[in-house]
Amino acid sequence: MAHTPDNIGPRRLVVGAHYGTADWLAQRLTAIVMAAYTLVLLVSFLFAGDIGYESWAGMFARQWFKLFSFVALLSLFYHAWVGMRNVWMDYVKPVVLRLILQLATIAWLVGCAAWAAQILWKV
Repeated sequence: MAHTPDNIGPRRLVVGAHYGTADWLAQRLTAIVMAAYTLVLLVSFLFAGDIGYESWAGMFARQWFKLFSFVALLSLFYHAWVGMRNVWMDYVKPVVLRLILQLATIAWLVGCAAWAAQILWKV
């Protein structure tokens, strides 16, 4: 009789089940937000008439547009985080290096979000 390994069958240790589902859903939801923002921006651009600093500043001066822009940027940053985290986890095997790269990615994305908020609310 052949010996079967302990990691198959009913005694199998299952780890990581359904973790990919949340990432998949996050990528799709953030992509939908970014696509909706792109459409709003495109329609605003097409019906703006005069395309100059005044019209762009006027468009971004509206509170709802600032908020929608910031939500779209946060979606972009989270979308990038999910993608980069998966790249680091899949291709960088040394745990310490992977952690450093993930922390650097988080710092970069949080810095970009803070800078985006500063830019949007200066207009």
